[in-house]
Amino acid sequence: MKKILNKLFEHKALTREEARQVMLDIGKGVYNDTELAAFITVYLMRSITIDELSGFRDALLEICLPVSLHDTETIDIVGTGGDGKNTFNISTLSCFIVAGAGYKVTKHGNYGVSSVSGSSNVMETLGYKFSSDESKLKRELDAAGICFLHAPLFHPALKVVAGVRRSMGLRTFFNLLGPLVNPARPKYQVIGVYNPEIARYYNYLLQQNDTQYCIVHTMDGYDEISLTDDAKLINRKGEQIMSPEALGKRTVFAHDLSGGNTIEDAAKIFMNILNGNGTWSQNAVVLANAAVAIQCIGNIPVYNDAYNKAVESFESGNAKKVFNQLISLQS
Repeated sequence: MKKILNKLFEHKALTREEARQVMLDIGKGVYNDTELAAFITVYLMRSITIDELSGFRDALLEICLPVSLHDTETIDIVGTGGDGKNTFNISTLSCFIVAGAGYKVTKHGNYGVSSVSGSSNVMETLGYKFSSDESKLKRELDAAGICFLHAPLFHPALKVVAGVRRSMGLRTFFNLLGPLVNPARPKYQVIGVYNPEIARYYNYLLQQNDTQYCIVHTMDGYDEISLTDDAKLINRKGEQIMSPEALGKRTVFAHDLSGGNTIEDAAKIFMNILNGNGTWSQNAVVLANAAVAIQCIGNIPVYNDAYNKAVESFESGNAKKVFNQLISLQS
């Protein structure tokens, strides 16, 4: 690590292969926490390069525990996190609406580091039992249309750095890696990013494979469609700017999206919305994110058609049924 750190301290970037090797060594537990903290800190002081991000991703996928779902085409809705907005678990709720609309979802998530409650926090609190057992995940996908993949169970390097990341409590480059390394390799992805630069990186990387994707960024800094401002959507066909009114019928305010102060608060908000008792603003934001995902996976040309499918899943109670079915399989 000393050689790598000296190179980085000289304001030089790692090659793709150097980045890959460092991440492989992190996964093997070669470095101590002080070395890891120093390494992570470099990327808090400058932007990561595409070669570095590519090398880190290569290594994580190389040593991850793969998940084979027998060619089932699935979608993941995930944000980088780290936008500092402390929203409720919008992406995770959207996943249940998409599953309730009849699509298969392989949700990849982790504990919150720079936020109160990550997707893993809320799912665990609500009774989901993390597992890397392929048969369990396949059973959940078949019965409920959704399964949850807790990242540290599949990625040795993410497990190794978990303590350091938690101690630092800051957004790091590991936030950027999570959406790129879902071990189920979903065919479809909706990825939220906290700034336009990262959106360009993701667009470049995702074009290198056959993933059908939509990258979303709300212009006032959210890593999801927040309906607080215009949102940029990027896919293989190009990019567009859509207004809150076009995506969710009206603009909402930032305070409407609060995720609370504790994991228990987040879980309560989650279930309140899923039970149909959310506010208009909460519902609208979840539906907009689900609609973008449905449009992506369903190849639906007209956005409003996808939005209507999301509304039907939610208002019919199908999304809640999916959740109940998933949790019932945990006993």
